[in-house]
Amino acid sequence: MAEEIHWNQRYATGDTPWDTGLPSPQLMLVLKEQGIAPCRALEIGCGAGTNCVWLAQQGFDVTGLDLAPLAIERAREAAKVAGVKVDFRVADILAPLEVKPPAKFFFDRGCYHAVRRGNPDAYAPAVHRLLADGAMGLVLAGKPRPAGEPGPPTVTEEEIRSELGSLFEIVELREFRFVAILDTEVTFLGWSCLLRKRG
Repeated sequence: MAEEIHWNQRYATGDTPWDTGLPSPQLMLVLKEQGIAPCRALEIGCGAGTNCVWLAQQGFDVTGLDLAPLAIERAREAAKVAGVKVDFRVADILAPLEVKPPAKFFFDRGCYHAVRRGNPDAYAPAVHRLLADGAMGLVLAGKPRPAGEPGPPTVTEEEIRSELGSLFEIVELREFRFVAILDTEVTFLGWSCLLRKRG
C-alpha cells in the first residue's frame, strides 16, 4: 500500500522523469532486430501507457500493469484518444495475478530496477508465471554510474545474471541510453536485457 501511495503521488505531482511521452526507441529497435511479430504482450510498470498504446498500434494484444491508479487512469485515456484497445490494470507485479492467455512477449522499462531494491529474488518468478513457454522479454534497467550522479536505480551485470538467469535465458545484455528526460538533454546509461523464458 505504501508503494502504491508513493508512485501515485509521483504522478499527481508530475515527478515522472521517465515519462517522455514517446515510445521506447530501444523497444522498437529490439522488436525489429529480433523479428518479434505482433502477439500477446505484457508491459510491467506501464505508467501512462505510451509503450502499450504503441504496441497496440502495431497489432499486439496488450495488457499493461502499474501500481499507480493515476497512471492507469491516464493510460486508459491515452488508449481511448489513440483509438486502440489495451487491458490496463492497477496491479502489483509481486502480488498474485493472472494474465490470460499468457503473454508471449513482455516489456519492462524500469519496474525491475525499482522492485528489486526491496526483494531482489521476487521479480523473476512473478513475471515467469505470467508468460507462455518460450516467451521473450525486454527489461531496461539503470547501469551503475559514479556516486552522486542522478539517474534511475541501478543494477550490476552480475545482479542481472543472478536474479534473472535461473528462470530466463539471457539472450543479449548490452548498454544503451534511456531517452532524454523531457525538455532536457539529460540521458542515463542503462542495460538492455533480452530474455527468453526457460521451461
